[in-house]
Amino acid sequence: MKLSMVGTGYVGLVTGTCFAEMGNRVICVDIDEKKIENLKKGIIPIYEPGLEAMVKENYEKGRLHFTTKIEEALEGSDIIFIAVGTPQGEDGSADLQYVLKVAEEIGRKMTHEMIVVDKSTVPVGTADRVRETIRKELEKRGVDIPFHVVSNPEFLKEGSAIEDFMKPDRVVIGAESDEAMETMKELYAPFTHNHERFIAMDVRSAEMTKYAANAILATKISFMNEIANICERVGADVNQVRVGIGSDRRIGYSFIYPGCGYGGSCFPKDVQALNRIALDVGYEPKIIQAVEAVNRAQKRVLADKVVRRFGEDLTGRTFALWGLSFKPETDDMREASSITIVEELTKRGAKIRAYDPKAMEEARRFYLKDNPNVEYTKSKYDALDNADAMLLVTEWKEFRSPDFEEMKQRLKSPVIFDGRNQFNRRKMEKKGFEYHQIGVSDA
Repeated sequence: MKLSMVGTGYVGLVTGTCFAEMGNRVICVDIDEKKIENLKKGIIPIYEPGLEAMVKENYEKGRLHFTTKIEEALEGSDIIFIAVGTPQGEDGSADLQYVLKVAEEIGRKMTHEMIVVDKSTVPVGTADRVRETIRKELEKRGVDIPFHVVSNPEFLKEGSAIEDFMKPDRVVIGAESDEAMETMKELYAPFTHNHERFIAMDVRSAEMTKYAANAILATKISFMNEIANICERVGADVNQVRVGIGSDRRIGYSFIYPGCGYGGSCFPKDVQALNRIALDVGYEPKIIQAVEAVNRAQKRVLADKVVRRFGEDLTGRTFALWGLSFKPETDDMREASSITIVEELTKRGAKIRAYDPKAMEEARRFYLKDNPNVEYTKSKYDALDNADAMLLVTEWKEFRSPDFEEMKQRLKSPVIFDGRNQFNRRKMEKKGFEYHQIGVSDA
């Protein structure tokens, strides 16, 4: 099939590349000329395992194309995906200005019947607005070109996006016309032929599915962090509690690991957007609001443990930080817990020596660029040199089995604050460490 993808960010680039991998002809469009030129050279703007090689291969084989001209994409496509950003507004709602701008361009420049697919995460009712925007532009031109608007929410996890796309748990399509639904089913057939994972529904239900999915996962995380905080206060061990409840098949083990709170581009934004959607129709979503409130507080828990141990004034103290990205296998620091932790410690006078396998450039360039009290090191062990303690914030694989003897030698004092409960407390204490973790009393 002939497809185009407007937006070459995380969702657009992964989606377009994976479609090209299956033999489709895909044109990716972006207004950023430098980004497009870099993509033609095989330089991708994000870190995602396996993506760079796949982009290069499909570009070289002529299945994947890059342009800044949307008319080129419209002329050469039968299906066009809108995959531009929907940044968070001041009230928590999703800002649709870029989505609707693309819809305007489609209405102004389309020349033949098309399927327009909302791939961006958008509020319920957005497809109606996209449809109306395109229709108005066609009326201004005095032409009557048939088109269909479809909702196709994405469920990609950063760090495993290619596998998620190539072997999806489900493909959700919301469409009002049988013709559009059958075309989308044909498009996704190579990804769903082993098991029937194609789920057809109405457009508004498809739009809501994305928000509901992320909200329930975020709820599990905040719920477990709430349980962890109670465990600390009553003398229970949340790690044992997690095993006890996770063994129940109705609950399962996914997303019930306590930690420093969730971050990234999806959960924080989507939870707040869902709250706004509910308030706009006169309903107060108390559980959704509590999920967000617990998460905000949870990002401070590890820093609070440091303050209780070393005192409110951290002047002259240095702390090693292992992990900056919001999760492993990505360089994404959007809403990362590390940002809050660094701010809480440095505002009290501390200095930070940070290491992350992928996200240090992001921190330097944007997220922590104005903080002079952060130093970046070449290795995880270099970050420990003469530090008063180490804080483990992101559970990268290379942090799972470190050389504990070297850690003790490099640290000023063998103190660890584990924000992901990666190690066994009893074993760490036997190795001579003072070990603090989430959901277990420090007493």
